[in-house]
Amino acid sequence: MSRISHINLDDAGLPPPTAEIEQERHVAMFDLLEDNSFVLPARDDRAVPIGPYHLGLSIRDKRLVFDVATEAGEKAAEFHLSLGPFRQVVKDYFQICESYFDAVKKLPPAQIETIDMARRGIHMEGSRVLQERLEGKAEIDIDTARRLFTLICVLHFGG
Repeated sequence: MSRISHINLDDAGLPPPTAEIEQERHVAMFDLLEDNSFVLPARDDRAVPIGPYHLGLSIRDKRLVFDVATEAGEKAAEFHLSLGPFRQVVKDYFQICESYFDAVKKLPPAQIETIDMARRGIHMEGSRVLQERLEGKAEIDIDTARRLFTLICVLHFGG
């Protein structure tokens, strides 16, 4: 029951994504809803609303906002994270993704694989940053962190 069952990505006001960004978004959302772990820890002796949860993910006032509700629509948690720790890793990730998408069109498989390994490494770094930033707010496994990091990148695309 400690999982995300629905996600709303608030990308209103962002420029239209490229086809590659849109594909990354769809895959991340599908994979996230298929398999994830999202636990709200007990805080200040308050009862933790039982999941599964609906997650709203947005950027407001230059902060990453997680808006968590129960399936019944009751507020479960809301937390805001500074975007500062994500800026460089998101920038690096977009740069390597651009190189990867270009490489797929014209480079041999060995070179594509090298770029893809670098892309996955940067993506894992972003996932670890997310897990660290969520410490004490929500516990997520690495696969959930990876998929959420992809969605954070989608939100950064316009920022």
